[in-house]
Amino acid sequence: MSLFRCPVCEAPLARGARAYVCPSGHSYDLAREGYAYLLPPNQKHSAAPGDDRRMAQARRDFLSKGYYELLLNTLCCQILSLCGESPVILDAGCGEGYYTAGIFQALEAAGKSPRMAGTDISKFILRSAAKRERGVEFAVASSYRLPLADGAADLLLDCFSPLALEEFRRVLRPGGAFLYVVPGANHLWELKQVLYDHPYPNEERETPYEGFAYERIVPVDGTVTLPNQTDIQNIFRMTPYYWKTPKSGGERLAALETLEVTVSFRVHVFRKL
Repeated sequence: MSLFRCPVCEAPLARGARAYVCPSGHSYDLAREGYAYLLPPNQKHSAAPGDDRRMAQARRDFLSKGYYELLLNTLCCQILSLCGESPVILDAGCGEGYYTAGIFQALEAAGKSPRMAGTDISKFILRSAAKRERGVEFAVASSYRLPLADGAADLLLDCFSPLALEEFRRVLRPGGAFLYVVPGANHLWELKQVLYDHPYPNEERETPYEGFAYERIVPVDGTVTLPNQTDIQNIFRMTPYYWKTPKSGGERLAALETLEVTVSFRVHVFRKL
């Protein structure tokens, strides 16, 4: 049986060779890459929500080169310490699956038997995710209407994705872990210095959320050197700055041959009460 449930009637889905099907007969075809489309039309705010093809390719190419491996390794260590032998894990807003696949593979390498699902609202980005790791179920879905049953997950990961707290509380079992990854104060500081005349650091704060208890905040800090314009432009397209950078900043960035940049993340670890 699949971890997913029917977005129409909320019944469990069974995965076949070509489609997911629920007992009521609702059917959802599997794309060639292996993901399903579980986003009903009334939950879409545009014809193709989420990252477009160009942004999806930028994320795939950049992350595949290991620039954020420090964060992946930290997440694997944290999740290994939080999980039992057969954990059920959801990566909400999983993007192109870099962290999803890495965590799944680390759990299997440690001798565990994970069941894992990843959701994202962009069909373009899920094409990469589904091809990256066949052992994980992937579906196009909104984080605000997750296609999982109440209390289905032992652990939920949200890495730079919308904070859908009501849904996260619903799908996590009591005592389940919630990892929320946000940028540190100086994340991509050197990039911001190129783009803007007066950059400012990201705000860092410890925010309590109803229904969750804080366990810890894990800092992840380092630097990476981007050796060419391709990688510089890829990281730019992965950020919100891509949409709100003045023309002069984009021109300064395009003139660079290399860029050494700070990477800084904070992993907020919670338990569901």
